[in-house]
Amino acid sequence: MRARSKYWLAWLVVLAVGHLSTPSVAQQRTTRSKTSTGTRKTKAQLERERRATVRRIQEASRILEQTQKQKEASVGQLNALKEKLTVQQGVIKNISNELRYIETDVVQTEGQVQQTRQNLEQLKAEYARLIYIGSKTANSYNRVMFLFASESFNQFMLRLRYIQQYAEVRKAQAAQISSTQQRLSQQLAGLQEKKQEKGSLLNNQLSEKRNLITLKTQQDQVVTKLSQQEESLRQELAAKQQAVSRLDNLIAQRVREEIARAARLAARRAAAAKAAVSRTATATAPTRSPGATSRTSPTAAAEAEAEAAAERVNRVTLTPETAELASSFTDNRGQLPWPVSKGFISQRFGRHNHPVLHNVVVENRGVDIQTSAGEPVRAVFDGKVLTVASVPGMNTIVMVQHGDYFTVYAKLRSVSVAEGQVIKARQPIGTVYTDAEGTSEVQFQVWHNSSNLNPENWLGHK
Repeated sequence: MRARSKYWLAWLVVLAVGHLSTPSVAQQRTTRSKTSTGTRKTKAQLERERRATVRRIQEASRILEQTQKQKEASVGQLNALKEKLTVQQGVIKNISNELRYIETDVVQTEGQVQQTRQNLEQLKAEYARLIYIGSKTANSYNRVMFLFASESFNQFMLRLRYIQQYAEVRKAQAAQISSTQQRLSQQLAGLQEKKQEKGSLLNNQLSEKRNLITLKTQQDQVVTKLSQQEESLRQELAAKQQAVSRLDNLIAQRVREEIARAARLAARRAAAAKAAVSRTATATAPTRSPGATSRTSPTAAAEAEAEAAAERVNRVTLTPETAELASSFTDNRGQLPWPVSKGFISQRFGRHNHPVLHNVVVENRGVDIQTSAGEPVRAVFDGKVLTVASVPGMNTIVMVQHGDYFTVYAKLRSVSVAEGQVIKARQPIGTVYTDAEGTSEVQFQVWHNSSNLNPENWLGHK
C-alpha cells in the first residue's frame, strides 16, 4: 500500500516538473510581443518613408506634367525628370529594405512554428503517458478501494489529494495542448500573410524598376533634344549669369546700406549718451572767466567721432531686440520651413556642372526650388521686409531682414508685402513666377551680414 502511495507521489512530481519545464503561454506571448514590437517600429519608419516618397513622386509628376505642356524640351523638364528618377530609386530602395525585414520575419516565424510544433508534440506525448498510466491504475486498482484501504485518516486525505492533483494535471495538460494548437494556427496564418506580403512587394519592386527604366529613357531623350539646342542654351545661360550678377549687386548694396544705417543709428545713440555725460560734467565744473575762448560743443565732437567709427563697421550693429531675433534665427538652423510648401531643389548651392553643356560650370548663390505654377512663396522666419525690387532675369525679388541675417526670395510673379513691413514665419510674401518654358521656380538665398550661406544647411523638412 505504501509502495503504491509512493508511486503516485513520484508520478505527480514528474508531471509537475514536466509541466514547469515547458515554456508557458504567457512567456511565449511576451517573447513574441517583444519581437513583433521591434518589427512594427521598423516597419512604421519604412511606412513613413514610403508615404514621403509617394508625395515626392506626386509633386515631381505634377511639375513634370506642367513642363511637358511645352513642345520643346527644357532644363526645367530635365530637372523634374531627375527629381522623379531620384525619388524612384528611393522607392526601390525602400521596397528592398521592407523585403529584408519581411524575410527576417518569415525566418523568425518559421522558427517559432517549428518550436511550437515541438512543444505540441511533447505535450501530447506527456498527456498520452498520463492517460496510459491513469488507465493502468484504474484497471489494476479500484480508486475507491485505494482510498478506503488507508491505514489512517491522514493517509486517506493524502491519497485523496493525490487523486485530485492527478485530475488537475490532466486538465491543465489538456488546456495547454489546446492553447498551443491555437497558437500554432495563428503562427501559420501569420506566416502565410507575410509570404503573401513578400510576393506583393516583389511584384511592386519589379513594377517600380520598369518605371525607372522608362524614366531613364525619357531623361536620355530630353538630354538629346537639349544637346541639339546648344547655342540657345548658351545664350540662356549668359542671360541668367547677367541676372545673377545684377541680383548679387543689389543684395550687396542693400546689405551695405543696412550696415551703414544701423551703424549711424548706433553712433547717434552713443554720441547722445556721451554728450549727456559731458553736459553733466560741464554743469558741475567751475565757471569760466569772461575772456575764455569757446570750443567745439561736446555733442558735435561726439557725433563726429561716432560717425567716423560707423564708416569702419562691416556688420549690422544690433539693438537688444534685433540681437534676440538674430539669435533665434541662429537657433533654428536646420529647422526653417521651406519657402514653398511643395517642390524640389532643382539646383543646389555652389558650383556645379551644367546639366547639358559640357565643360561649363555654373555657380549658384542659393538654391533653386522648382514647384507648381501659382505656388505661394512664404517667409521662412520672422523679420522685416528690407527690399522689394524688380531685377531683369530674376523678375521680382523680396529681401527680408532677421537681425544681421537676410533671406532673399527671387523669381516672384507677384508680391503681397511692402518695404518696412514686419512679417511672421510662413506668412505669404508672393507667388512663384512661371517662365515661357512652363518652369515655376523660386530662388532662395541666406546671408549673414555680407557672407553668403548655404540655404540647405538652414532649411528643415517640408
